[in-house]
Amino acid sequence: MLPDYAGGCIANVVPSLLGADPAPSWLPEAAATADQVVLLVLDGLGWRQLLDRAGRCPNLEAMDGGTITSVAPSTTSAALTSIATGLAPGAHGITGYRMAVEGQVLNTLTWSTASGGAMGSLEPERIQPNPVFLGAAPPVVNNAMFARGGFTAAHLAGVRYVGYRTVSTLVVEVGAQLRAGEPFVFAYYDGLDKVGHEFGLGEHYDAELVACDRLVGELLGALPPGAALVVTADHGQVHSGADVVEIPDAVTRHVAYQSGEDRFRWLHAKPGHADELAAVAADGLGDSAWVRSRADAIADGWFGPEVGAPAQQRYGDVVLAARGTAAFIDPADPGSVRLVGRHGSLTPEEMLVPLLALAR
Repeated sequence: MLPDYAGGCIANVVPSLLGADPAPSWLPEAAATADQVVLLVLDGLGWRQLLDRAGRCPNLEAMDGGTITSVAPSTTSAALTSIATGLAPGAHGITGYRMAVEGQVLNTLTWSTASGGAMGSLEPERIQPNPVFLGAAPPVVNNAMFARGGFTAAHLAGVRYVGYRTVSTLVVEVGAQLRAGEPFVFAYYDGLDKVGHEFGLGEHYDAELVACDRLVGELLGALPPGAALVVTADHGQVHSGADVVEIPDAVTRHVAYQSGEDRFRWLHAKPGHADELAAVAADGLGDSAWVRSRADAIADGWFGPEVGAPAQQRYGDVVLAARGTAAFIDPADPGSVRLVGRHGSLTPEEMLVPLLALAR
């Protein structure tokens, strides 16, 4: 399932909420006609996961709307940057969780490389220079611990950052912004994604989803008349666990290093090995992944209608977009071995996310 960059896609939500006229048909009417809008991003809430738990989320289920798609890769750093900038990953250049930049592999969430913190050498505003929220400076209610991070500087530069400490204070801060008359408030909560990564899609995930639904209910209760709450997500998840596929030696002998994530693995070829790498990867891993060369993935529109030079330089030579629940572990990123729930690829479980709205 490829992103719908021309229609219902997370990259188009903010531009639609901040002034698209007429509003697109995929935008819920409550969101299009409200005097004030709160956009809540629940990290890791896939549409398929929500449907599988019907009856447990009365507040979400009472909202109007349907599905839109994530971006490729369906991962937090690329997706949140698309939401904030209104651009596809090929245009904004945050190409994934771990991306190749200037001869290093940058972990975009910790903003670090193998050498340590990279705030000084890889300045976030240089790596992602595009304006956010159409050049506006809305209040962004986000976890206080992220306020000074490199990824925050890369995808939220220029916003009015309002830090919260707990879920209850998230609701308080959103309410305060609405009472101050703010027409648009952005809020982000990452608990569901964290639980999914650590425990998979079992009872822990179910419990956290119920807690997210309570958060939605509290935010709905904080809305003044004429305001609407809009809920979406950056991606869904699959329960991957130990479904790890070894990349065979016939492939790795052509690989200089890897980037990306477990379910959207970029292979960077040794000099002169790109064509052979593409051939042996397709032959050896075609049952476990959609295997594409960089040129073919770009031509097929995986990363948006336009892919700029920075993004092209950050992509590898061959991409493995995992099928089913498979994962491809990079030895240089040992922490990913412990993950149970994963995302990043092009399955409906990862690509489909909700876009729901309800007005007061």
